[in-house]
Amino acid sequence: MRKKKDLPQKTCKSCGRLFVWRRKWARDWDGVLYCSERCKKAPKTA
Repeated sequence: MRKKKDLPQKTCKSCGRLFVWRRKWARDWDGVLYCSERCKKAPKTA
């Protein structure tokens, strides 16, 4: 099993936090832009 520090990371487009790859995102990792549903639904600020 891979350690969390070895997994790919991205920055959330909404809140700017770093988030780590999850198994449920494996098929569409390139399309994942937000760290959570809350950030995805938040109004765009910028």
